[in-house]
Amino acid sequence: MKLFAFAIVALLPLPAAAQEVRFTAEQRLEFPETYREWIFLSSGRGMTYGPAADPHGAPLFDNVFASPSAYRSFVKTGRWPEKAAFILEIRNAKTEGSINKGGQFQTDVTAVEVLVKDTKRFSDTGGWGFFEFGTGRKPAEKLAKTASCYACHSKNAAVEHTFVQFYPTLIPIATAHKTMKATGIH
Repeated sequence: MKLFAFAIVALLPLPAAAQEVRFTAEQRLEFPETYREWIFLSSGRGMTYGPAADPHGAPLFDNVFASPSAYRSFVKTGRWPEKAAFILEIRNAKTEGSINKGGQFQTDVTAVEVLVKDTKRFSDTGGWGFFEFGTGRKPAEKLAKTASCYACHSKNAAVEHTFVQFYPTLIPIATAHKTMKATGIH
């Protein structure tokens, strides 16, 4: 009976507070501990565009998650709402392990990066803030507006500051809502 009760509790939606990011009094972003329970958007391998990328190293896996409320809003409107949050989880790749004889699988986390939409809080950077946690979990400061991610996302993102062009389940939604920039059409 205890296992059955646990299974029901595990299926309940996350409390709203667990779905959103939080900031300290000093305006640092707290590590979003529940992000692995957010909506999985996509995974890429060897995508070398972010600060944690090493174009000369072994290809890494990038996993992207969106806060549940932001995802639901995007599905309805094709736009990201205020307080939308995205996690870029970067993991090492490994070929040999257990029964695997080919291909690659994901291993340890090498970095966690976060993008948050908050037009009031981040008015100096177009309403979006980027944060890097590396492998730590201490509250992170917003990256300076001179960081390359701001210019890259502004220039190359398909919908607002996000790379929807790499999230196959969101492409038809953005296309239907006519929110996809030409950058994202492939």
